[in-house]
Amino acid sequence: MAPSLTISVILGVLWATILLSFATTVTAAYPSPLESEAIALLESRWWSNHSSNTSQRCQWPGITCNTAESITQINLSDAPNIEVGDRFGKLNFSSFPNLVLLDLSDHQLRGKIPHQIGDLSALKYLDLSYCGLSGCLLFSRFKLKNNHVNVQPTKNGDLCSIWNYDGKIAYEHIVAATEDFDFRYCIGVGGYGSVYKAELPCGKVVALKKLHHLEAENPTFDRSFRNEIKFLSEIRHRNIVKLHGFCLHRRSMFLIYEYMEKGSLFCNLRDEVNAVEMDWTKRLEIIKGIAHALSYLHHDCCPPIVHRDISSNNVLLNSSLEAFVADFGTARMLDLDSSNQTIIVGTCGYVAPELAYTMIVTEKCDVYSFGVVALEILMGKHPEEVLSWLSSPTSLVNMKLIDVLDNRLPLPASQLVKQNLVHVATLAFACLNPQPKSRPTMKEVCEEFLSRHTSLGIPLRMISLLQLMNREMHIGGKTKTCDV
Repeated sequence: MAPSLTISVILGVLWATILLSFATTVTAAYPSPLESEAIALLESRWWSNHSSNTSQRCQWPGITCNTAESITQINLSDAPNIEVGDRFGKLNFSSFPNLVLLDLSDHQLRGKIPHQIGDLSALKYLDLSYCGLSGCLLFSRFKLKNNHVNVQPTKNGDLCSIWNYDGKIAYEHIVAATEDFDFRYCIGVGGYGSVYKAELPCGKVVALKKLHHLEAENPTFDRSFRNEIKFLSEIRHRNIVKLHGFCLHRRSMFLIYEYMEKGSLFCNLRDEVNAVEMDWTKRLEIIKGIAHALSYLHHDCCPPIVHRDISSNNVLLNSSLEAFVADFGTARMLDLDSSNQTIIVGTCGYVAPELAYTMIVTEKCDVYSFGVVALEILMGKHPEEVLSWLSSPTSLVNMKLIDVLDNRLPLPASQLVKQNLVHVATLAFACLNPQPKSRPTMKEVCEEFLSRHTSLGIPLRMISLLQLMNREMHIGGKTKTCDV
């Protein structure tokens, strides 16, 4: 064999040996995912009183594994003998990529909520209630839809959870963006709390609804605040305002919403410039958007959700004048197995009349409120007078539709817009039927929007309100007369 060939072979063997040795060293330096889980459990010392044999970790109290023996659940609510205390921060949560459930409720924990919890991409259920922790949780927005986050207060009263776009927004950024909620950033006042506009470090503009200190101590306002978190964390619809996060803190309680450039429908209808900007086509689209949101709540959520406070103040508009239903502080899930008795809540002038004597909430209460808002959009003001006339329909014989339409807008020139306007007005009166069972459902209202409208038959100027109230509609394959 030639000397040069022999040297090449020897060098090749040496190089292979070096590579093999390096690979072995790297493998030893970087443990496998299962080994990382075992190391994290040992280093936390949470289970130090039970076992040091990590091969049996799937049998440790509160631990559940999948078939590959990777940990999927840490549930200390079923393991009362586990004492964590000030060792809470020693568990490296990033070592559990397959963790689906984390329940540490009712444990004597101390310290801040680890930011790694917000990075657990598989996490579906999180309960840190009544455990004495404080701080913020950061989640990507895509995780919000299907996750369950228990927002009961901790023993310190501190819990902040922010769903965002880049995972870098913290409580301190929120406070800094409003200069500690300075009045210069206040853009309005809701049923409770004040609303602030804030630009976050990432450039995203959000709206913050902050509970005042005295309101936070009021059980009614506190309950409404938590109710909004509960519902807006679980529902998703293009015409319902989006919740980006919340903060429950002893010094500061606020919700983080998608910012709506145009503000409330109520304010826009009462502003001369903005009202004219909302032409008939845009107003009809706003009405449809509200209807689609309510149809989703009533017919696509299980159990059905009743908003209970539909009003022009609780409908927000973005820069494109698209409608978004907001303020879920009084919303309620319907119990199909109970009478759903309730106290009267809502905004005066929008509440269904039957609530005064039945005290029973149904989807038809929202339908009535929708009818009021729909007329308000067409008239440019609250239809208080028209509602008072409904008890005596004959007084409407000589009252024409054009007499109550918003006179800041010219009558529509397009025949199609005229037909749509009359059709929506007819639907609004149907929703105001004093008999709840005779009102259409919101699903039927939305289906009517898609139906082909017949020609008016008579000029728009000749149509009376009484004719609208007695106008026939084809809903669900059946003919309904919208008389009251």
